[in-house]
Amino acid sequence: MPTQKILVLAGDCLGPEVMVQARRVLAWLNDTGAASFEIEEGLVGGASYDAHRTPLTNETVDLAMAADAVLFGSIGGPQWEEVDYDLRPEKGLLRLRQGMGLFANLRPAIVFDALAGASSLKTELVKGLDIMIVRELIGGVYFGEPRGIEDMGDEGQRGYNTQAYSTREIVRIAHVAFDLARKRGKRVCSVDKANVMESGVVWREETTLLRDAHYQDVDLNHMFIDNCSMQLVRAPKQFDVILTDNLFGDILSDLAAMLTGSLGMLPSASLGATGDDGRQPALYEPVHGSAPDIAGQNKGNPLAQILSLSMMLRYSFDMAQQADLIENAVEAVLAKNIRTGDIAGDGMTPVSTIEMGDAVLAEMEALAS
Repeated sequence: MPTQKILVLAGDCLGPEVMVQARRVLAWLNDTGAASFEIEEGLVGGASYDAHRTPLTNETVDLAMAADAVLFGSIGGPQWEEVDYDLRPEKGLLRLRQGMGLFANLRPAIVFDALAGASSLKTELVKGLDIMIVRELIGGVYFGEPRGIEDMGDEGQRGYNTQAYSTREIVRIAHVAFDLARKRGKRVCSVDKANVMESGVVWREETTLLRDAHYQDVDLNHMFIDNCSMQLVRAPKQFDVILTDNLFGDILSDLAAMLTGSLGMLPSASLGATGDDGRQPALYEPVHGSAPDIAGQNKGNPLAQILSLSMMLRYSFDMAQQADLIENAVEAVLAKNIRTGDIAGDGMTPVSTIEMGDAVLAEMEALAS
């Protein structure tokens, strides 16, 4: 079994707490011989700023590029709100994504049966929900030029950003969505705003051309972002794979996350292009933020971080059996009504961050025996 090299970037506030529980799962896999990992650690976000006066050092980028995959926590917090805009913790993650070429963000929105009642929607609307949102991650309005804030004198200020997409950028992310759809329900909904944005017109044209040329076995339909937002709340199970740009994907993925009941449950993967050597840059992180309000209190839900590890095993290392073991263990824990505060309810057993980690490891041990 080859040894896989993982860079762990725990980040800020809640990040290190939940990362400890994912590290325990990694250690269990190592100790039982189910996998072999070499783990390095680095700083990112506010922790990096405090140590180096930058949210991401060149040395950390080099470590990320040399690793087989990066396991990322969460960044940011109120203590860095007064830092210069270009040095804020979030800039470290954006730079890391760009430096690694992570253009494809995969965000599953899955409702475990035991959590169907935790959604803000009716149970019958979300039970069995399994959506994959494929978001373009290093283009669009977040990275477009020109951008800036202009002083207009007596008229105040003007902030401006540029939304632009090329054929190359659209085609490479659309390939990811269509390939994933072939392994799922063979349905892609491409989301844009082509009725008012030229970038949306090009997006729609290029995805249609690609589908017609290479993916005729996959159904493709197009939807405007406003309608898609409404449909996700009205009838979410109509979707299989949702393909969209950076801005719209940012919005839709959080909306879809709340259909599942808690941001604390959802992982994500960010993937780059496979090189000539067969290596694919990849970063895995929970969807939730750094939750400074509960940091240091042993209250956070570590399941999204643990499930991000599961995605790493599945997508980067082809360890489907080990990924299934983790996911089945999480499902078994939830079926026993063991809950952290964010997903707890009447008649359930409230547990701490560490106790949830204990429960997952106990189920993995039982399932593996």
